[in-house]
Amino acid sequence: MNSRKLVLMGLILALLGSFFVFDLGQYLNLDTLKAQQAALNAQVASNPWQAAGLFALAYVAVTALSLPGAALMTLLAGALFGLLEGLVLVSFASTMGATLAMLSSRFLLRDWVRERFGQRLAGIDAGVEREGAYYLFALRLVPVFPFFLINLAMGLTRLPARTYWWVSQLGMLPGTLVYVNAGRELGQLESLGGILSPGLLGAFILLGLFPLLARKLLGLVQARRVYAGWLKPDSFDRNLLVIGAGAGGLVSAYIAAAVKAKVSLIEKHQMGGDCLNTGCVPSKALLRSARLAHELRQGEALGFTGVRATVDFPAVMQRIQRVIADIAPHDSVERYSGLGVEVIQGEARLTSPWTVEVGGQTLSSRSIIIAAGARPLVPKIPGIELVQGYTSDTIWNLREQPRWLLVLGGGPIGCELAQAFQRLGSQVIQVELAERLLPREDADASELVLASLQADGVDVRLQHRAERFELVDGEQRMIARRLDTGEEVTIAFDCLLLALGRVANVSGYGVEELGLVVRPNGTLETDEYLATRLPNIYAVGDVTGPYQFTHVAAHQAWYAAVNALFSGFRRFKADYRVIPYCTFTDPEVARVGLSEGEARAQNIAYEVTRYGIDDLDRAIADEAAHGYVKVLTEPGKDRILGVCIAGEHAGELLAEYVLAMKHNLGLNKILGTIHSYPTMAEANKFAAGEWKRAHAPQGLLRWVERFHAWRRS
Repeated sequence: MNSRKLVLMGLILALLGSFFVFDLGQYLNLDTLKAQQAALNAQVASNPWQAAGLFALAYVAVTALSLPGAALMTLLAGALFGLLEGLVLVSFASTMGATLAMLSSRFLLRDWVRERFGQRLAGIDAGVEREGAYYLFALRLVPVFPFFLINLAMGLTRLPARTYWWVSQLGMLPGTLVYVNAGRELGQLESLGGILSPGLLGAFILLGLFPLLARKLLGLVQARRVYAGWLKPDSFDRNLLVIGAGAGGLVSAYIAAAVKAKVSLIEKHQMGGDCLNTGCVPSKALLRSARLAHELRQGEALGFTGVRATVDFPAVMQRIQRVIADIAPHDSVERYSGLGVEVIQGEARLTSPWTVEVGGQTLSSRSIIIAAGARPLVPKIPGIELVQGYTSDTIWNLREQPRWLLVLGGGPIGCELAQAFQRLGSQVIQVELAERLLPREDADASELVLASLQADGVDVRLQHRAERFELVDGEQRMIARRLDTGEEVTIAFDCLLLALGRVANVSGYGVEELGLVVRPNGTLETDEYLATRLPNIYAVGDVTGPYQFTHVAAHQAWYAAVNALFSGFRRFKADYRVIPYCTFTDPEVARVGLSEGEARAQNIAYEVTRYGIDDLDRAIADEAAHGYVKVLTEPGKDRILGVCIAGEHAGELLAEYVLAMKHNLGLNKILGTIHSYPTMAEANKFAAGEWKRAHAPQGLLRWVERFHAWRRS
């Protein structure tokens, strides 16, 4: 720290020390000021300019040093100087003090903070550069945080001092006016009877109403900013318009129809979206056929000999289409039309914050929900256009079974499909860039899935980076590089499956034209209410994240639909505290809450309780004696922080923990619940029992042991 910083730091510490050593705070309390009111009034009357100057200096000092008492001094300004003079004094003194506090923070702390947290501040700086003045205005008008924290925090950003000055001056003015007025009314109080005077009552009512009025004013300011340049219709054809008929869109439309709103649902492709047509439903149908193929090979373990079967791959793929067709009525045009939803088939395009064009027709709506989903990521790898490549969207078009299937990606989709195709008779080579499969899970779950895939015969290549594709004499090849050795590896295949994640659909339907913000990860930016930059346009599901799961899209849809239909009266923040998800490999991996890795990364203290499913009676009987239940709890308490289950039916077993976490039920409640015998669900109870044994009151048990010994004597 240089000498100038040391001098300033010393001065600030000296002033703060003097404040507390000499107990100057005694002069900034209501009783003292009320007792001295007559003397203060006389001083103001005899030397108004001197009094005003001293008061302004004191106010600047209090705010610049972040001392308590600014609110009381604002009331005092109204009592001593009246409404107009008090407002001018406080407005300029508070802004000067706040700016000095901000500049001190910037001079003393910003370099130090940036050295340690520079990467984290980069995103904040970008936001401040784009919307800093508005954010500061919002905080000044409706202070979510105390003003002294705002002063110190803004000093760490790159917001220009002149911008900080004028925005603070403007943003604090309404609140200053309300407080100075209340002080003026209090200063005129001469007896207890004056408490019931209309002026004083009005001042206190205004104090109470100010936060509500300020929020309303802020909403109007924001609306003028974000809707500038758009002409709002005088009336609307409908209450809600939904773009996309996947899980998020269908639930949004269903809720709107259920509360008797007029709602239209637009879908350009297939009702049901990815989940029904190319995702959850077809993949689980494929996994069912693959599981039977695997079980037939394990027939001897169940007492059968000579069990043989030939996989009819075209029939397997045809069955998948039948399953889709059987479920399709749940998401059909007919069903939703019957519920009261206007279903429009066509490609939607946002033309204003309230209008959408589809098929040459312009539709208007008070609110809009974007549920445009996502698509598989297709990487730009040299030569990829030369080979026969599929994604999780197009793999269902296969009718000829691949002999050598190359799966690029080791996430949930890659692992599920790699195992399924291997069990159905393809030779699968799975390539993953990371050191392990399922990198978002804890290492023990990843190792269990890896062992299972390898036992099935999948050739898993970890730490391999795809560099290019080649077509040599009709043979398709991928050239990869091993990251651990640097060696170049050639992998031949006859079919490629890209399973590298999904990319939100944020272009082609007017997002750019409306200026909706796209996050760095490619998803549509929404606030905690799922509203975009334009408050009447919401987004749900894969297009916004943060979780790309069907059940999360449906979960978000409730919040978005209710907020869109009843905004102005009631809004709800989307709740992501208890989000379950499952990877449907064999064994399944299901999780809710924190993993061990996440708990460590967030510095959250935890205990681990583990129960091995290989000890469970039903699992042994079913030849499914593998996997575990792992529960993270608060140290010394039974409150559940997170659960991971690896094993057969893990997704179903997890539901009990999801319920427990949602309703704050601990492991003692699960232990005290009767579970049918013999079932896989007993694993949950036994895991709770493991926790109980580890936390048994040993001191008390020793006394109980002595009691029983005494009873025997």
